[in-house]
Amino acid sequence: MTDSLPHITNEQDAAEAFTKQSHIFDALYADNPIIQYKRQRVRAHAGQFLQPRSHILELNAGTGEDAIYFAQQGHTVHATDVSTGMLQQLQQKATMFKAGSSISTELCSFTQLETLTAKGPYNLIFSNFAGLNCTGNLNTVLQSFNNLLLPGGVATMVIMPPFCLWETLLALRGNFKNAFRRFNSSKGVWANVEGIKFLCWYYKPSYIKKHLPPGFEILSVEGLCAAVPPSYFEGFPARHPQLYKKLTDFEMKHKNRWPWVCWGDYFIISIRKN
Repeated sequence: MTDSLPHITNEQDAAEAFTKQSHIFDALYADNPIIQYKRQRVRAHAGQFLQPRSHILELNAGTGEDAIYFAQQGHTVHATDVSTGMLQQLQQKATMFKAGSSISTELCSFTQLETLTAKGPYNLIFSNFAGLNCTGNLNTVLQSFNNLLLPGGVATMVIMPPFCLWETLLALRGNFKNAFRRFNSSKGVWANVEGIKFLCWYYKPSYIKKHLPPGFEILSVEGLCAAVPPSYFEGFPARHPQLYKKLTDFEMKHKNRWPWVCWGDYFIISIRKN
């Protein structure tokens, strides 16, 4: 990229890609049992730290699956995304589920949170399913949380690490390109959504710890889809139900333990402002 601000160009490309995909996004994943497992895990993790009637800022909110869930639990959500198409889908769903009074929306990148019109402060900042991997400036995003969270407020993020056990095993099938795509990702790795390319970066939990804003602490880190296969193995639960049950039980038991905490397709991490 030749733009003087390549991160802005990259975000524009990602926004265009997800806007193009927005009208089919829910249909792509609606019947995937591993996606359902992941959502349950992430929501349970975040729920540990939520007080009743919390005020939530959601980053990369997508089509609003989590915003609607939180609204139905009695919370209010300010849902943000850089994709106009995703926000349009979210607004339609909020109306359909009669959650509009509990959900507001704003077109805003998580790298420009200082421009938010709804500045909170919030009880929870929430980012699901690796939206934050679409920036090479995650450290800047983390620093912006200080002004947006109440004292005692929590940020829960779901991030893709630079090593995924299941993905690396794709090499056994001869799929070396995808097996090793996360390796050496310091300069970004190309993703392709709906024919539009943009860069992604991968982060370890130690990166979050290193770049915590002053006065923040890590509350919890869990591996997600480390023993359980990633969601692109969507037929696995139906083909191997007993094995899938054993893998989910194993993952739940070891989700906070090394190496499973950092070998998954994702990790879930929560940090708190003291």
